[in-house]
Amino acid sequence: MKVRPFEQIVDEYGPMVLRVCRAVLGPADAEDAWSETFLSALRVYPELAEDTNVEAWLVTIAHRKAVDVTRATARRPVVVERLPERPSTTGRPEDWDGDLWAALSALPAKQRMAVAYHYLAGLPYAEIAAILGGSTDAARRAAADGIKTLRTTYKPTTRVGRKA
Repeated sequence: MKVRPFEQIVDEYGPMVLRVCRAVLGPADAEDAWSETFLSALRVYPELAEDTNVEAWLVTIAHRKAVDVTRATARRPVVVERLPERPSTTGRPEDWDGDLWAALSALPAKQRMAVAYHYLAGLPYAEIAAILGGSTDAARRAAADGIKTLRTTYKPTTRVGRKA
C-alpha cells in the first residue's frame, strides 16, 4: 500500500481537527492547537503503521495539544492594562454561534471533549476512552450527559440545515 502525501491528510482531516480544537479550546486558541497538531503529526507520519486509524490518531494529537494549551494558559499572567483585541470572525466561512461555544464551554471538560470527539470528529466511544482515559461506557456516558445538558441549556435562534 502506498502512503498518501501528508498534504492529502491535512486536506481531508484538517477541518475536522479544527472543529474539535474549537469545541475543546474555544475560537481564540484553536488555530494554534490545530497547527501544533499537524506539525507533530508531520514528524511521525512517515513511520505511521498502514493500518492506523488516521482520524483517531489526529484527534489524539489534538487532544494532547489542547491539554498543552490549557496548561500554558493557566500559567500565563492575566493582569493587563487594557483588554486585548478579540479575534475577528467577520467574513470567515467557519463562523459559528457564540452562544453554542458558551454552552459547550460550560460543560465539564470530559463531557465537552467526549461531545467534540464523538459528534464533531465521529470517533467511536472506544477510541474516545483511549484518548481520555477510562472505559468505553464512561466515554459514552460523558457524551450523553454533555448532549443532554446542551439540549437543555443551548437554544439556537435558527435551525441550521432544516427547512421550515
